[in-house]
Amino acid sequence: MEVINTIGRRKTSVARLYMQPGKGEISINGRNLGEYFGSDVMEIVVKQPLVKVNQESNFDLRINVDGGGPKGQAEAIRMAISRALCEADAEFRPALKSEGFLTRDPRMVERKKYGKRKARRSFQFSKR
Repeated sequence: MEVINTIGRRKTSVARLYMQPGKGEISINGRNLGEYFGSDVMEIVVKQPLVKVNQESNFDLRINVDGGGPKGQAEAIRMAISRALCEADAEFRPALKSEGFLTRDPRMVERKKYGKRKARRSFQFSKR
C-alpha cells in the first residue's frame, strides 16, 4: 500500500495528512501528538476515528496543520484521518459516517460589519 494523502478543514484550520502502514506513530508538524497538543482531550479527539475502527496501531500518520486554534486543528486532523481511513478500506465508511467524522462543519466566525462594534453587537447607546 502506498501513501494516502488527504485534507481536513475546520473553521480556519487546514490539516494535510500522509498515512501509510506502520506501528501507529502520529507526528504533527514534526512533533509527536502528546507534545503538540498539551491537552489529553485534544489527543482523544484526534484518535477518535482510529479507535472507532480499531486501527490505532496499524498506520503511521504524518500531519501538517496550520491556521486556527487547538480545537479547530484537532477537528481538522480528525476529519483528515477519517477520510484517509475510508480510502484505505471502504468498510470503515458507515461507522465513521454515523459518528459524523466525515461531515465538514460549516460554522465559521462571522465577519465584523461597519457601524457595529463586533459582527452584531452595536456600540453602547446613550440617551443623554
